[in-house]
Amino acid sequence: MGMTVLIIDDEDNARENIGLFLTAKGYAVIGAATLAEGRASLQRGDADVVLLDVQLPDGYGPNLLYETAAMPLRPPIILITAYGDIDMAVDAMKNGAHDFLTKPIQLNQLEKSIERAGEVVALRRELAHLRKSQQQKNQFIVGKSPIMHEVLTQAQKAAEKSVSVLITGDTGSGKEVLAKFIHANGPRAGKPFIAINCAAIQNTMLEAELFGFEAGAFTGAEKRKTGLMEVADGGVLFLDEIASMPVDIQAKLLRALEERAFRRVGGTAMIKIDVQIVAASNRPLATLIKEGQFREDLFYRLKVVDLHVPPLRERKIDIPELVGFFIRQYNGRQGCNVTNISPRALAALTAYDWPGNIRELSNAIERAMLFCDGETIELADLPSEVSKTAASD
Repeated sequence: MGMTVLIIDDEDNARENIGLFLTAKGYAVIGAATLAEGRASLQRGDADVVLLDVQLPDGYGPNLLYETAAMPLRPPIILITAYGDIDMAVDAMKNGAHDFLTKPIQLNQLEKSIERAGEVVALRRELAHLRKSQQQKNQFIVGKSPIMHEVLTQAQKAAEKSVSVLITGDTGSGKEVLAKFIHANGPRAGKPFIAINCAAIQNTMLEAELFGFEAGAFTGAEKRKTGLMEVADGGVLFLDEIASMPVDIQAKLLRALEERAFRRVGGTAMIKIDVQIVAASNRPLATLIKEGQFREDLFYRLKVVDLHVPPLRERKIDIPELVGFFIRQYNGRQGCNVTNISPRALAALTAYDWPGNIRELSNAIERAMLFCDGETIELADLPSEVSKTAASD
């Protein structure tokens, strides 16, 4: 996980020695010789973790704990003192200090303390992203079609080996659900699953979303922002509609994947990462390569395993099982008690070609359950474009 440690200490040798040790461990390090410098750095959002000396030329270090008490997501603060004042240590811990170390600092203890602080930082990053995206965990419904069983077998192998995966298929066919299946069934299951829709973000902002940026990197960048690739460290990064990614950002993504490291926009420190990339496209990348809109080297880097999810019209045998899944799902969400679907309604669902694929089927069942008066979904409860496919009496 890429983390920046802010060392607030007026002793140049202490900052340099600790900085060299932490840099060798893969951390980015910034220094401050005064309380004022450290305070300014915190306000800019530069730091993930703070090492804070107690005695500083312009004030008492622990005062920073009180000043930042109301700060949303205050970085973990580790106090360093030469005095070993137990009362002060207890007071500091009560006021939110993450840990307390005495000089001379034992580097192995420092490393352990920062690793524990890193766990807090990683948890916060993931929770912040989940709050924003409100992602829902859906199981992958295979159904009875042989083609989907083959897709699932390959997906399982890709999950176990933690390799890059390229998923192709029409819009709404379940590419993200398959990506979540890969995440849930591999060694990264306990780590983040971060999804980014490349088509939904302006090209000018996509690089910043992926890699993050440092304060002052561009106009309006007042505080440092953690990129989604960094948030996904140790887990899975799902790049949906990757065909929409500009060619210059494709080059930067390829470099990051090959080097397992990247720089934030406006930054100089290399951030080491370990992510499994699952990319998805509803457009033929081979055609885009010929047109010069997609890099061939990135294409082959992504498609270590190539999975194609067929449209629902080619796997209609799976519709009954999908309908059952959605009824159970929406019963829980809506507080309904729908337990059945009439033969005519199911026949209409099977006859319809579903241009919007599984997403459209899900929406149709959700709507039907809202209009359903009893325990059984009837033909009249379905959307008109679906119900009119039923054979007339």
